[in-house]
Amino acid sequence: MQKAIIGKKIGITRIFDDFGHVVPVTVIQAGPCVVACKKSVERDGYNSVQLGFDDQIKYVKKPQEGMFEKIGIKPMRVLKEFKFVDVDKFNVGDLIKVDCFSVGDQVDVTGISKGKGWAGVIKRWNFRRLRESHGTGPVGRHGGSIGQCSDPSRVYKGLRSAGHLGHERVTVQNLSVVKICAEDNLIGIKGSVPGPKGSIVYIKNTVKRNRKEGK
Repeated sequence: MQKAIIGKKIGITRIFDDFGHVVPVTVIQAGPCVVACKKSVERDGYNSVQLGFDDQIKYVKKPQEGMFEKIGIKPMRVLKEFKFVDVDKFNVGDLIKVDCFSVGDQVDVTGISKGKGWAGVIKRWNFRRLRESHGTGPVGRHGGSIGQCSDPSRVYKGLRSAGHLGHERVTVQNLSVVKICAEDNLIGIKGSVPGPKGSIVYIKNTVKRNRKEGK
């Protein structure tokens, strides 16, 4: 990993490119993030940098308050570790801003998807409806029989059934950065990213190359 930052999803809008085409863009307030901690192979067994985002004014726990006071920065609401390729270029207290990315970069965005509550098998797993004919029963949207008569006489583990939908960690890969506003710490990413407005997202350079664009 070479670039990473923590941000807050603002919303989605659209812009026009140089050819007049409409481009859907998700606006994210990315940073500024503070380097709160560095971990090395000699001391911790691996190299990483811990970034902090969004000042936490109240409800700060005493252990966290003491940690932030020790390193000389304000308490942060969000802390996240990133495994950078070169951690020697970071120092505790450094600021990482949105201008570390540039237009045209391919990024992966991770966030918590919207929670949709309890959902049936059709909405959750894209099941097909039962035939609405005689003998089907009063419910045409249920999942059908899940058991066996004799062998193995049990329900298999991992059976797709109705349950909680959404509110899970989701990563969308190979999204393009189309606009950066360094003055307001805003970044525009083509397409949609997981999570509702105001949710925390993590942006980092993509781990898979986009074959279409040769990156």
